[in-house]
Amino acid sequence: MLYDISLKIAYDYDSSADAGRHILRIVPADLPGEQRVIASSLTIHPTPSERVTRRDFFDNACVDIAYDDPVSETEFRVTARVERHDAPPALDVSPDLPSLANELTQHASIGPAAPHHFLFPSERVGYHPEIVAWAREVSAGCFTAFSITRTICDAVHDGLTFDPEATMVDTPVDEAFRLKRGVCQDFTHITIAALRGLGIPAGYVSGYLRTLPPEGEEKLEGADAMHAWVRAWCGADMGWVELDPTNRMLAGLDHVVVARGRDYFDLAPVKGALRTAGAQTTTQSVDVKEVHPT
Repeated sequence: MLYDISLKIAYDYDSSADAGRHILRIVPADLPGEQRVIASSLTIHPTPSERVTRRDFFDNACVDIAYDDPVSETEFRVTARVERHDAPPALDVSPDLPSLANELTQHASIGPAAPHHFLFPSERVGYHPEIVAWAREVSAGCFTAFSITRTICDAVHDGLTFDPEATMVDTPVDEAFRLKRGVCQDFTHITIAALRGLGIPAGYVSGYLRTLPPEGEEKLEGADAMHAWVRAWCGADMGWVELDPTNRMLAGLDHVVVARGRDYFDLAPVKGALRTAGAQTTTQSVDVKEVHPT
């Protein structure tokens, strides 16, 4: 599947901001066997005083920028053409939870994709007993790591209402769980908390979602902004699988990956600090269009 992607994130400040430093994770990732970036560009206005491209611990591409002079607004634009490959069928060859725990003890790697990094509480996803108790209840009839993961993702979708007005970017996981409302970030964080609480390593994926669905299909929730979904480690044989609890589906051709980490804190599209007074206004627009080669 071939997509043309465009993103615009803009900030307007009530008063000029200076001494700003930001980390950007908004450009689609080039992932052999999963997706290929044919072309991409990142335009920043005004031009920063410093701009450095690097890779973070989880091997995500990110751009560090800094402003030495005052700015009254900033704008980040991404355009990209990406070829997304279809994932192979997710055949359940995962172990039960006791066997999964045993496989984790035998997993020697501590590299970026090692499941050990995704098993314990992280900056935005702690241990929440009420979520874990709920996860045990809804997955009681499941016996394998993958079936538990799929059941919990489906239950999060069925139990929550997609509501962009209900939560903020910093709303705690347990509060969103009690509200039973939120956006893709909340759906993803609740699922991660549930899976980790049961002993299944789980992480956060940021990316883009097809804006216009195929003819006859409903538009997916979260397609008008950057999207988020879950990845779970289901044992040595099955490895990492990705699921979208917001839309009750496996992540696949509709999903274009930008970055992978433990939670939103690792992968915020624009992260940083600046010195200013007063409020700021943020706007974001995303468009992901399927390209039909001629």
